[in-house]
Amino acid sequence: MFRRLLAVALCLGADPGLAGSYCGGDVACTVDGGNYRIELPQDGDVRGAYVYFHGFKSSAELQMRQRALVDTTLAHHLAYVAVDGLAGGWSYPGAPRRDRDERRFIGNVLNDLQNRHGFAPEKVIVGGFSVGASMAWYTACEQGGRVAAMVTFSGVFWDPLPKAADCTGNLPPMIHFHGTADRTFPLAGRAIGKTFHQGDALKSVAIYRERARCDLPAAHKSTIDGIVCDDVPGCLRGESILCIHDGGHEARPDLLDAGLTALGYPK
Repeated sequence: MFRRLLAVALCLGADPGLAGSYCGGDVACTVDGGNYRIELPQDGDVRGAYVYFHGFKSSAELQMRQRALVDTTLAHHLAYVAVDGLAGGWSYPGAPRRDRDERRFIGNVLNDLQNRHGFAPEKVIVGGFSVGASMAWYTACEQGGRVAAMVTFSGVFWDPLPKAADCTGNLPPMIHFHGTADRTFPLAGRAIGKTFHQGDALKSVAIYRERARCDLPAAHKSTIDGIVCDDVPGCLRGESILCIHDGGHEARPDLLDAGLTALGYPK
């Protein structure tokens, strides 16, 4: 087992001196501020990592049990990385909680993925579900140059929405899936108590596209997994795709499969 992991580390360009500190499976990878879990494709053909932020009241440990999502990711020759929120949630701008400096923590996770496992920025796809998707959106906004792409489900920015200039100009290509029947995080967002409010998905995508300098006049329709999507090319680093389906609050493995394929990560 150790030899296989060492070979993977050398293939990805990781420091072989860190191979002895490998973590994975039931062993969490600890960084300053928290931890994450990781699982690699068993065949050793590892081409990148899908870094996933879980939904509300979940955890990295529970996320690793969502085998349909994990196995779909592994089939695309990507490691599955489940980042652990604090007390089942995330502390991005506009969130109801302020438990941790998420930008710093996630930066530590990305550093560790590169130093320990060899996943340089061009090999990292970021994603998530619900509030975890929101965490992915803020990660792309604040640290977009550190990831290669984004695939998210049922969650976007929160109010007050960031201005386009608040995000890095190096936003990655993205695909976002959202359901018209979503009542937990509706397309238009909803109030959480008297103080907090989820953001509007269409407005969030517009902010993203403005900052990424997408070619809005060239927008066209594309079909992904039977869903007609709004596809805008000509962005600084690739397409911006919004797929609105008739489902609810969900992160489906078939959509993850289609999203990774559409962004250039085939099986």
